[in-house]
Amino acid sequence: MGLRHVLSGAALAALTAGGGATAHPLDGLTAEEYQKIGEILTSAGTASDTTLFPLIELKEPAKADVLGWNPGTPEPDRRAKVHYTGADSFHEAVVNITAGKVESDEPTRGQPMVLFTEFIGAMTGALADPAMIEGLKKRGLTPEQAFCLPLTAGNFFTDEYEGTRLMRVPCYQAPSGSNFYAKPVEGLFAIYDLATKKVLRVVDTGVVAPPTDPWGYTEAEVAERAPLRPEMHPATLSQPGGVNYKLDGSHLEWDIWRLNFRVDKRPGLVVSNIDVKDGDAWRSVIYQAGLSEVFVPYMDPAEGWYWRTYMDSGEYGFGLFLTPLRKNIDCPSYATYLPALIADDFGKPLAIPDAICIFERDIGDPAWRHYEVFAQTPEQPLPAEGRPATELVIRTASEVGNYDYLIDYRLQQSGQIDIKIGATGLDAVKGVASTSMDDPTAEEDTRYGTLIAPNLVAANHDHYFNFRIDFDIDQPINHFSTMNMVPAKVAPDSRRKSLWEVEERMPMTEMEARYKISSLDPKVFHISDPTRKGYLGHRPGWMIDQGDVAYGPFDFQNDPPMKRNAYIEYSVWVTPYDPTQRYAGGDFAMQSDGSDTLAEWVKADRSLMDTDIVTWFSAGFHHIPHMEDWPVMSTSWKSVHIMPMNFFAFNPALSIRSNQ
Repeated sequence: MGLRHVLSGAALAALTAGGGATAHPLDGLTAEEYQKIGEILTSAGTASDTTLFPLIELKEPAKADVLGWNPGTPEPDRRAKVHYTGADSFHEAVVNITAGKVESDEPTRGQPMVLFTEFIGAMTGALADPAMIEGLKKRGLTPEQAFCLPLTAGNFFTDEYEGTRLMRVPCYQAPSGSNFYAKPVEGLFAIYDLATKKVLRVVDTGVVAPPTDPWGYTEAEVAERAPLRPEMHPATLSQPGGVNYKLDGSHLEWDIWRLNFRVDKRPGLVVSNIDVKDGDAWRSVIYQAGLSEVFVPYMDPAEGWYWRTYMDSGEYGFGLFLTPLRKNIDCPSYATYLPALIADDFGKPLAIPDAICIFERDIGDPAWRHYEVFAQTPEQPLPAEGRPATELVIRTASEVGNYDYLIDYRLQQSGQIDIKIGATGLDAVKGVASTSMDDPTAEEDTRYGTLIAPNLVAANHDHYFNFRIDFDIDQPINHFSTMNMVPAKVAPDSRRKSLWEVEERMPMTEMEARYKISSLDPKVFHISDPTRKGYLGHRPGWMIDQGDVAYGPFDFQNDPPMKRNAYIEYSVWVTPYDPTQRYAGGDFAMQSDGSDTLAEWVKADRSLMDTDIVTWFSAGFHHIPHMEDWPVMSTSWKSVHIMPMNFFAFNPALSIRSNQ
């Protein structure tokens, strides 16, 4: 697993909550706890040395218990949700780590995440199959000259998916340099059943002319292809005085903000208890926010491509595929770099070094400014008044196959929060006969994608990132409404004939609280405390005022991948708080049937009045590839933007020092 490694001894102790850090009920599981979980299951006769664990994650205490807890007092019992390989099927157990017992244990309701062991087994199993060897031979390749990449097969509701656990395994020519994806072996893939550890069949739709260019992307490889740019004086970030934030275990405080964070195997980074300081008082804003699901459907209906409709978080795991962050590329050199701790396939603690970075930066923009022209005199010109904008960034990067995804939580001194998604890495490419758009095959080859290099088409596709955001504005019971900009009613004798005004609309139930975002129907999404009268008599609240969204002409009733991910039909959803409803694509994404998803939960049409509610937001974008994407893509940032709305008495950035 590359830089991933199992910790032991002193290194394990350093990652065990204790060690001087203040524990919190929402802390991630420690190395000691992972080890204890295995011991408890083994003592109960449930697990053995051969048991594999697709998922071990914190089972959070009841929200009321977390909110009622104070540092220095005993934590609520620590529990874990555990998926493991049973004698005849996968099982889900709840392990009470504090009490040292298994509280429940039953077969899972679906297919858990892919094990890394299964991933490697599918890779080697496909290459050893006689039909695959014959297919490679037709293309002048031996198994030693191929690299095969197991990919989740989705679920298309056919007999093939009944009682199986499938991966589809296409191959590439083994790379001669850095790029593992430059030379796809098109028209050939294996269908591998992880349950039986067997190749069910090999599909060969015919030989396609192989690409010949290795398309490496290291600096040395690029220099062989084209002259590097002249050296430049670096524009660097630095913090010579040291950091301004305080980090105690999982607890982080900076400027007007405080929060807790952890890493789970499925969603990756999870932030909790985001509070903001208003004067001398700490006030709650968000109980918890985290990645709920990532859906990446490709738009090519070919035999080797139609099934490429990945649920990257639920099938693979953004936490499992976290990568070490590199100084001065991923984060500034002065950032604080922290490891992530999850469980490996055998339930043992697995550390990913430098998986989280935390840093402050002056972004080079004003937090606010004003130049007063009327205050100027010839004798004494008055400069603009303003303050520099500094932000705190908490960042991770997950490599899921060919794509790299950066996930940021950025806190502003103005009280704003940005959730940022950075997409980079490599396009998924398809081998074709065409070497230019002048070739007779080009029109058909590029029907569902773009020719980005000789013999390579990058297929059109989408990316959807659903975030579960549990706002607790001052308290758990909040109201949700939209602030719609609608045509104002103008008096007949008014000289103005068109204006807009704000109309607040409050959905009563969750089926009413599904929204598409369009500039033709402008609105912001408002979450507020209905019981508190804030400054000037307003209901204190926060709003999601914008985000990057995308919609496609999809059939959510009949197209299996869209039925499984029907939450992308709307960008904003609101549900009553339910601790069991954490992932928009359901608890078991692999080969799911769409019955356990956000789009299905809301059909209960539960009331949103006078209750704890959760907001779900899908940031998305369509990707029409282009030559500038190859051999690596420039990072494209998408966002969810969250702002205070009548929460503070005045602009929180007013009190920033000028530093001049």
